[in-house]
Amino acid sequence: MAKPDIHPKWYPDAKVYCNGQVVMTVGSTKPELHVDVWSGNHPFYTGTQKIIDTEGRVERFLRKYGMSGEQNAGGKKKK
Repeated sequence: MAKPDIHPKWYPDAKVYCNGQVVMTVGSTKPELHVDVWSGNHPFYTGTQKIIDTEGRVERFLRKYGMSGEQNAGGKKKK
């Protein structure tokens, strides 16, 4: 049971604004929410995300520490 007079006011139709436009309504403890990014303009959700990985991190790590993948199961380098 909720205790009386300790909870913030609940706004079931709080408006979410992005760049001055209402993008959705949600339930919140604030009547208005101002956001910079939401799923409608985020590159991941819009399909415009570019993955820039010209050199793989694992390969770079292996080359940096001299482990170019030439090791057998025993952990010793092949000759």
